[in-house]
Amino acid sequence: MALSRDLLEILACPRCKQSVAVSSDSAWLVCENCGVRYPVQDDIPIMLPEEAQPLEA
Repeated sequence: MALSRDLLEILACPRCKQSVAVSSDSAWLVCENCGVRYPVQDDIPIMLPEEAQPLEA
């Protein structure tokens, strides 16, 4: 089961409050504005600033 479109529409990066996108493998929520990604575990987004990882170049 993937994240619902309705949920994605209301999720925002906790750092900058901009929208996030799902990575191609659906394992991350990506904030292009901050250059970080947040893990998705068992279809649950873990959107804590301390869990953010830098985007890989």
